Amino acid sequence: MKNSTRLLATAGLCALGAGLGSGSAQAAGTLAGQTITNTVTVNFQVGGVTQTAQTGTNAVTVDRRVVLTITGAPATTTSAPGQIDAVTAFQVTNSSNDTLDMQLAAVNQAGGTTVHGATDVIDVANFAFFLDSNSNGVYDAGVDAQITFLDEIAPDTTRTVFVHGDLPANATNTQASGIVLTARASAAGTAGTQGALLTATTTANTAGVDTVFGDAAGATDAASDGAFSARGSYTVAAAVLSVNKYATIISDPINGTTNPKAIPGAVLEYCLAVANGTGAATATGLTLSDPLPSTVTYNSAFGIFVNATVTGTTCSGGTAGGTFAATPTPTVSGTLTNLAAGTSSALRFRVTIN
Repeated sequence: MKNSTRLLATAGLCALGAGLGSGSAQAAGTLAGQTITNTVTVNFQVGGVTQTAQTGTNAVTVDRRVVLTITGAPATTTSAPGQIDAVTAFQVTNSSNDTLDMQLAAVNQAGGTTVHGATDVIDVANFAFFLDSNSNGVYDAGVDAQITFLDEIAPDTTRTVFVHGDLPANATNTQASGIVLTARASAAGTAGTQGALLTATTTANTAGVDTVFGDAAGATDAASDGAFSARGSYTVAAAVLSVNKYATIISDPINGTTNPKAIPGAVLEYCLAVANGTGAATATGLTLSDPLPSTVTYNSAFGIFVNATVTGTTCSGGTAGGTFAATPTPTVSGTLTNLAAGTSSALRFRVTIN
């Protein structure tokens, strides 16, 4: 006597599977494709004589229950205007009772509020995916492998996926871009090759392993669709620089330093002032270049001072540095130290009016 039937894995089946040796129960449930076999034995007598026992066997084949989840980074990813391969992270979890491949797709959010509260006003380009190969939670260039899909993800397994995107060069400080990452369940079985996208079994039980979608609704996808989506965001952190060139008349050949005028022979001190706005990103690599007109002559005796203090329209102090090139065009240049938000610095030098 034999009775075979099949049903979807549930919490109740987990208890049955716990004692079946090769089929260990996990949080995802009894693994798809396992057969749960149960045999009942009836002993009886006829006329006081013990007869051959009769048995009845039931075999249940566990079906595939697909459950995916994605968690985005807890905070926005800060990026510079024009940054290539800006990185944000997502945690992708397979809570199914079967090993899966997962198709990956990222798109820009179409306006509205990003998951981290800013307004989506810019788009990123050239999405690419990288697997956290060493599982340290940090993107490591040259270590974390570029992927197009998640390969052979076992039940109850989470993988970190780094999404790369290029920020527009004309993006400005505090502008934000929202993105959506979607993972779709695909059949596993061949390492290195993405399997076909899974479809839910809508007919009555079949002889094989049926598929049931048990996923919740994600950011942009519906419940029970074999997929899950989550939002992330990039926020632009740009320097907000203002540059001013101030001139102070130091002396002239007639009045000296008393109320000097800008006449031929007068000495001018130029202040090249750079300020970074409040709330902006730190500006680095600040290099100034100032070609001089033919109406003035560089004062080499005074020299060039960098990282000077700006007060109003003048500057003072600083450290001797910078360079002067007489050809092809007389040019004063110099480098300032990093400029944090809300601070200023300057380069100063002197010329004589021809």
